[in-house]
Amino acid sequence: MAEPASGSGLKVTSLILVPTLITLVVTIVRLIGELQKWPSPFFSRAVGGGFAIVGIVWLVPVFGIYFALKLAGAGGGPTSFGKSIGFTVLGLVVVVVGGFVGFAPALTFPGKLAVGVVLMAVGTFLVYPGWPALFKTLLAYGYAARIPVAVIMGFAIRAQWGTHYDVVPPEYKGPMDFWGKYFEIGLLPQLVFWVVFTVVIGSLFGSIVAAIARRKPGAQAAS
Repeated sequence: MAEPASGSGLKVTSLILVPTLITLVVTIVRLIGELQKWPSPFFSRAVGGGFAIVGIVWLVPVFGIYFALKLAGAGGGPTSFGKSIGFTVLGLVVVVVGGFVGFAPALTFPGKLAVGVVLMAVGTFLVYPGWPALFKTLLAYGYAARIPVAVIMGFAIRAQWGTHYDVVPPEYKGPMDFWGKYFEIGLLPQLVFWVVFTVVIGSLFGSIVAAIARRKPGAQAAS
């Protein structure tokens, strides 16, 4: 049985169930739309998704706010909303630095990818002390949302579907065999970068909105 989210009676699995199902539906609709060449800007086959309107990236701040309000309302809020926001901003700064070190073409040195990924991981875990329950929830949701995408990308890259799930970035200079390419443009972005994005951005939006909601007249103070 899943452990309750820290400081509340809500279980992480129960809290993320409906958001995960919604995210999966959006992912499937997005895939069908790209395969059927439905129009942009709703469905884009460009590298990175082209900021298509139908996409799960837009759900991150929405569910970050949802998780934060649910946790705070159930007694699982942070000890201090200021602390939660502060740690999240600090984590965001470290993540941005890590992304630049690991992926900026202008910066080259041996092991740059590993250094960048480590910095991004450190930045993500800096979010934890500010609001542990929200961190755990967003981390679980991040993987629940991104594992299906990683699976889809494997099939797309293998069969060359012509979607944004398998398009190779123009600046890509990595391996061109299936497993090498899948690791670098599929697994690594989905299970590292986008999970990091989910935790940090979800926490930022969630912490800010929950802090504002707490200050409203009649709102219950977080425990």
